[in-house]
Amino acid sequence: MTDNTIRLTQYSHGAGCGCKIAPAVLDGILKLSSTGHTENDPRLLVGHDKKDDAAVYDLGNGKAVISTTDFFMPIVDDAYDFGRIASVNAISDVYAMGGKPLMAIAILGWPINKLPPQLAGRVLEGARAVCREAGIPLAGGHSIDNEEPLFGLAVTGEVEIAHLRQNSTAKAGDILFLTKPLGVGILTTAQKKGLVQPAHFQHAVNSMLTLNSAGAAFGKLGYVHAMTDVTGFGLLGHLGEMADGSALSAEINYAALPLLPEIEQYISQKSIPGGTKRNWDSYGHGIEGVNENNLPVLCDPQTSGGLLVAVDENFAEEFMRQAKQLNLNLQPVGKLTERKEYRIKIN
Repeated sequence: MTDNTIRLTQYSHGAGCGCKIAPAVLDGILKLSSTGHTENDPRLLVGHDKKDDAAVYDLGNGKAVISTTDFFMPIVDDAYDFGRIASVNAISDVYAMGGKPLMAIAILGWPINKLPPQLAGRVLEGARAVCREAGIPLAGGHSIDNEEPLFGLAVTGEVEIAHLRQNSTAKAGDILFLTKPLGVGILTTAQKKGLVQPAHFQHAVNSMLTLNSAGAAFGKLGYVHAMTDVTGFGLLGHLGEMADGSALSAEINYAALPLLPEIEQYISQKSIPGGTKRNWDSYGHGIEGVNENNLPVLCDPQTSGGLLVAVDENFAEEFMRQAKQLNLNLQPVGKLTERKEYRIKIN
C-alpha cells in the first residue's frame, strides 16, 4: 500500500471536532473534577469555569498570556491537510480571544503498527506550514503510540487586556456575525461515506484551512463586545454558551446564515454526523424554531469553523466595512436580546 492510497479517516471512529465529548457529558465531567475546588488566583482572567475558547492569565503589565490546546482524529484522508486543518483549528482559539499567537507545541498520537511513520511526518509538515502562515514557530511537541491517529497543537498567545474578548460579555441589542459558512460536518461525513463530489468537498477543506486571524483585529474594535469560534458543538452550542454566559437570549435569521454549497443534497442522503444528534440532545432545551429541516445545519459539528462575533448594534455597518478590509463579506445573522422565555429562537 502506498501513502497516497491510505485513507486516514478509515483509521478513526470519529472525525475532526465531531470527536468532541457531547456538551452535557463534558459538563458532568467538569463538575465532578471541580467538586470542592475553585480556582482562586486573581490573575487567572479566564479559566475552565467560563466555558471559553482559551485560558487567559494576567501578566501584570496590561497584557495577558493566552493558553489553549486542541486535537482530534483525521477529518480528511490527506496527511498534510490533516496537519494543516488541525493546526488552523487550534490556533483559532487564540484569535477568538482577540489575541495574537506566539508559538505552538505539537500533540501527536500515531498507530505505528498500522500507518507508516512517514505519514506522521507529513502531518507535521502541514502543521509547520500553517504555523509559518500564522507567523509563529512550531517549537516542539509530544508523541505517543496510539490506537488511532490524532493530532493537534497547544498554542500560546498574548493579548492586551483591553483587547481581550470573551464569549460571555455580549450586550442586549448586539448584532451577530459569522465569518465562515456552516456545513463542514455534513460534507466531511459525506466524504467518509464515499458520497461527496470532490469539488464540493474542496469547499469544506478550503474553509477549514482559513485562519481566523481577523479575530486579532476584531479584538481592537471597542464595539465588538464578545467573540467565540464555532467548532464541535455547532452554531447553537456555541451561541448558547454566549447567550447563557451573558445572561441574554439570542435570535437567529436562518435564511441569513452562510452555508457551504450543495449541503442540502448530502443532508437528503443522510450524511449527518453522529455528533449532530448528541449536540441537540445536550442543549436543545429552551431553543425554539428548530425542526428536522434546519437541525442538521444548526447543530452540525464544525471543524475549524468561523468566528461568531457580537457587535454593538450602532456600529454594525462600520463593522462590516472593517471586515471587508480583511476580505470578509459579512452580513448580520441574528441578534442578542434581553433574557426571554427562550434561550435561542430560530426565525
